[in-house]
Amino acid sequence: MTADESAQQAGNPIRLRAASARDAEEITRVFLDSRADALPYLPRVHSDEDTLAWITHVVLPGSTVWVAESRAGDVLGFASLDTDGAELDQLYLRPGALRRGIGSQLLALVKEASGGELSLYTFQRNTAARAFYERHGFTAVSFDDGSRNEEKEPDVLYRWSAAAGSARGSI
Repeated sequence: MTADESAQQAGNPIRLRAASARDAEEITRVFLDSRADALPYLPRVHSDEDTLAWITHVVLPGSTVWVAESRAGDVLGFASLDTDGAELDQLYLRPGALRRGIGSQLLALVKEASGGELSLYTFQRNTAARAFYERHGFTAVSFDDGSRNEEKEPDVLYRWSAAAGSARGSI
C-alpha cells in the first residue's frame, strides 16, 4: 500500500499523486492565483499564456511534480523537485487551501524523494513561506539582493538535511 493510499484510508481528504501533462492548466492556475494572493507586491513579468507554456514545456517535463487534489479531483496545490532531487523548485497552494496541512504533505513527499538534503529559494518578504519552511526544519543560509531572480526581489536560500533533523531529534 502506498503512503497515499494509507492516508486516504485514514480519512485524509487529500490525494497526492504524480502530475501529468493534463494537469498543466490547473497547476498554472494554482501558481498564478497563489502568487497574486500571497505575493501582490511582485511584478507580473509573464502573461498567463507564457506561464502556462512554461509549466507545460519546462516544469512538467523537466522536474518531478506532484499535485495535491481534493476527493472531487480539484488540484489544490503542487510541488516540483529538480532533476537532481536536491532543490524544491516550486510549492504552491490555492489560496483557499492554506492551513489545512496540504503544504506539509507535499513537502514531506518532496523530502522523502530527495537524497536527504534539500534547498529552496523564497522571497525575503514572503514571511508566511519562510515561517512554514523554518517549522519544517529548513535553515536560512544566505540572503540575496534580488539580482538572481527575474522579479528582482530579494530572496533567501534555505537548506534542509535529514541528518540534521535526526541529530536535533536525538538531543
